[in-house]
Amino acid sequence: MRYFYRALYVTAILIFTVSCSNSKSVTGETDNLPSVSTTTISIFKPTVDEPNDTWHLTPATDEFYTGTGVEQAYTEILSNRSPKQKVIVAIIDSGTDIEHEDLADKIWVNEDEIPGNNKDDDNNGYVDDIHGWNFIGGPDGSHVDKDTYEVTRLYAEMRDEFEGKEPSDIPSDKMDDYQYFLDIKEAYQTRVNQNSQELQQITQIRMAVQFAKNTLGINSIDDITQDSLQLTGDEDQQTFQAKQIISSLKMNGAKERDLEDLEEYNQQLNDLAEYGLNPDFDPRHIVGDDYDDLSDRFYGNNDVKGPRSDHGTHVAGIVGAIRNNDLGAQGIADHIELMIIRTVPDGDERDKDVANAIRYAAENGARVINMSFGKGYSPEKEYVDAAIKFADEQGVLLVSGAGNGSENVDETDSYPTRSYNDGGRATHFLSVGATSWKTDSTLVAGFSNYAKNTVDIFAPGVDVYSTYPENNYEMNSGTSMAAPVVSGIAALMMAYYPELTTTQIKDILLTSVSKVDLTVYKPGDMSPVSFSELSSTGGIINAYTAIQTAEELTR
Repeated sequence: MRYFYRALYVTAILIFTVSCSNSKSVTGETDNLPSVSTTTISIFKPTVDEPNDTWHLTPATDEFYTGTGVEQAYTEILSNRSPKQKVIVAIIDSGTDIEHEDLADKIWVNEDEIPGNNKDDDNNGYVDDIHGWNFIGGPDGSHVDKDTYEVTRLYAEMRDEFEGKEPSDIPSDKMDDYQYFLDIKEAYQTRVNQNSQELQQITQIRMAVQFAKNTLGINSIDDITQDSLQLTGDEDQQTFQAKQIISSLKMNGAKERDLEDLEEYNQQLNDLAEYGLNPDFDPRHIVGDDYDDLSDRFYGNNDVKGPRSDHGTHVAGIVGAIRNNDLGAQGIADHIELMIIRTVPDGDERDKDVANAIRYAAENGARVINMSFGKGYSPEKEYVDAAIKFADEQGVLLVSGAGNGSENVDETDSYPTRSYNDGGRATHFLSVGATSWKTDSTLVAGFSNYAKNTVDIFAPGVDVYSTYPENNYEMNSGTSMAAPVVSGIAALMMAYYPELTTTQIKDILLTSVSKVDLTVYKPGDMSPVSFSELSSTGGIINAYTAIQTAEELTR
């Protein structure tokens, strides 16, 4: 699942511009909520317009940001220490650019496999798996790029049997299945309608912006100053409207790059209609496995980059981009290897692939598994449960983004999850929500899922700077970015303190969080809530205090 935070943010600005062009800006009203005085860190700090590239690594007590204290830990605690072991972190994602200048030297190499000989030298079931594996690739080197949403697949699977039927047509032994189909159909149709409405809105917005640009004779809103947009009273109606549109955009901080993101979001919505929400689209034949046979594990290919590696490359860089090499990004963990497991298409990941990816990671030495993906349905959850149990028993820490639906996941389904269908919970599992770089009541990312019981911890997940394919670098947002912050800090601790068990590492991370003295806007309904109520720890991960604790425990 992807969250195009900046595009949606600009969309909101533009809708406001088009519909309320004569209204006053509401910017700043978020600061009027009362604060909570029972926690340990007060974050009334100066407000900055944009974050710097390493804001997520700054101390929790930084003048401007509430970061993680990673750099402080390196400088004040680890500067005279050497890591004791390399830690393998598995990146289960869309694929990663393993040749990126800031990642290449950190990519895991399977030393037991001879590259290019087309043999399974280490007898692990995967031929030439040098840097990981691609579970959504075909044996001929092809790839699944687009795929459907899980709700689309469920609807497609059941529609032939139940579509158009009335309750009186359904045998009694099929009534539960029929009711489930009706629920799925409603959820599917809701998603289709939402996508259609957003496409219509985006189309209107794009037309308004293009009208304004054409009227004013500009190619970029960055090329025109706010002074030149002042109304003189001599404008014709078209020029008046064009100035109002562009002026409102600029007053709200929009730049041309935001409009480019809007175009990207428009393409995402069109792709969603053509692929993700199309019940007649099914690319699984590319993989060539028997999808209904959940014991069929050995399929795919060894191309871990795939056709679309932007998300996975960004996630990998947050965990472990090479540090202090004067290149673009600064990773968190310095003594790790990144095992790349391509599992997530442009659409919902499939349970079978997720389960096999987790097993592959655990069987091949991963100590941390980062899972920056998720969905609302998991029809083969029992197979994912079995894989998580296997990894959990091996002492592997599984770190999952909480999801980007602005929902309380104590009350709604979001997968993967630590809870098993047959009862019990994974011990070494962390669910991570996202915080922004802002220090007011918008500290919690508006898109982030939350939950007092199900979400464990929050971490920076808005405008996080990291690697992008082809030696590029970008900021990106989502709980997909917050999860690798936690994965990186966990791996950092494992490298320097190998005597600590995974259980100890997890417990330290949870008990050393930065508690925040603030009332924030709750994602979704934007009602005021104490930050402490949005997760089980009520805090933001703090690498500095975690490593302080590890030092004390290992003396």
